[in-house]
Amino acid sequence: METSKLKRELSTRQLTMISLGSAIGTGLFLGSGLAIQTAGPSVLVSYAIGAFIVLLLMGCLAEMTVAHPTSGSFGTIAERYVHPLAGFLVRYSYWVANVLAIGVEVSAIAIYMRYWFPDVNGFVWVAVFGGLLIYVNARHVHTFGTTEYWLSFIKVTAIILFIVLGAATLFGQPGSPIESITTGDEGFFAFGFYGMWVTIFISLFSFLGTELVAVTAGEAKDPDRAVPKALRATVFRLTFFYLITIGIMLMLIPWQQAGIDQSPFVLVMQQFDVPGAAGILNFVILIAALSAMNAQLYASTRMMYSLAEAGDAPRIFKKVSTSGIPMPALLVSTGGIILAALLQVFMETSYPFLMGISMFGAIFTWFMVFVSHLFFRKKWTGRKLPVRMIGYPFLPLLGAGLLLSLMITTWFTDFNILLKFGIPWLVGLTVIYLVRERFRKAKDQSDDIEQAN
Repeated sequence: METSKLKRELSTRQLTMISLGSAIGTGLFLGSGLAIQTAGPSVLVSYAIGAFIVLLLMGCLAEMTVAHPTSGSFGTIAERYVHPLAGFLVRYSYWVANVLAIGVEVSAIAIYMRYWFPDVNGFVWVAVFGGLLIYVNARHVHTFGTTEYWLSFIKVTAIILFIVLGAATLFGQPGSPIESITTGDEGFFAFGFYGMWVTIFISLFSFLGTELVAVTAGEAKDPDRAVPKALRATVFRLTFFYLITIGIMLMLIPWQQAGIDQSPFVLVMQQFDVPGAAGILNFVILIAALSAMNAQLYASTRMMYSLAEAGDAPRIFKKVSTSGIPMPALLVSTGGIILAALLQVFMETSYPFLMGISMFGAIFTWFMVFVSHLFFRKKWTGRKLPVRMIGYPFLPLLGAGLLLSLMITTWFTDFNILLKFGIPWLVGLTVIYLVRERFRKAKDQSDDIEQAN
């Protein structure tokens, strides 16, 4: 038997770990090297500003998600309070962002597995791990929540151990470790304000996934309590993990050694003289990719379900199995994942293309969360909500302005694929929406004429 309703079975503990885990992935373990290389020591300022933007975002999301605890979340809110077109653009952009991001993660997993099995074709690992996580998502929402909880738990534990080892090493060194950050020929702002500003964009890539709590609200046991608590806990824990972890890196190794060829975690682990450090790190990064892929597969499935509920996708995609899983939505999201993974395997140059699309969809969604909150607060006439965003309308406007400025800035950086794809993408979706609405109106008028006759 199939229904069209999801089941509320995710606990506060699972929601917190899902959001925390989805935002701790290759962005930290590998992307932190690129961030340090771009900004130098001022990367700490970049991540602090990025965390501030996310804090504002979570404040807006908490209020709106408690008011509307649906699986569509920000897409549903944009449709209801801004315009149906806004909901259409947000849902499809976020869906594509997650589908393509999973394609990148799947391909990365195949690369990580070469460390242990260099002669095995990458397609084997794409099939094995892709099939495993599809199975997890097809079972039961509680199965997904439990799996994601433990994958995230492993990552968080690894970071805590890293912080403990790093702190112990620093206390054993002579002199002040802060001097390695604040002094040097290049200075704290080694690449000026520009380097620090561009790196904020890289930091946001690391924080992507925190919004997943809002998507899971449709299946939370007690959204009034669970969602705000999970959102607050996620932001503060992420800020602590990222800033402390990167700060320790900067104090243990010269920041000039960090880069994209080798994870800065590897360089630091080598200083710890831990046996099998490279293998341990490779395992943690593998878990990070699996966790991110698992969470993004969940998010893309629920967003397609939301599109169908809103009438923006075929009705079949809102069918839910007896175990509470929107199977058709999962299958269509899986098809996109496989396509993205194959593109990544066959076309090495597709990586920036796929990542650019994914980043645009995610950042655009964040921007629309701020815009939606401005409309939501003016129009909300329901019950008194247990959580409210402070500083309205100034802080939501500040968040939207910062994101818009960062997106415009990418045009002058190596990340310009974001706008080169994003602008045509929005224009194309808008045309599709308008044409569809014209056909709908014409059909409705035709039906009215037939009934009148």
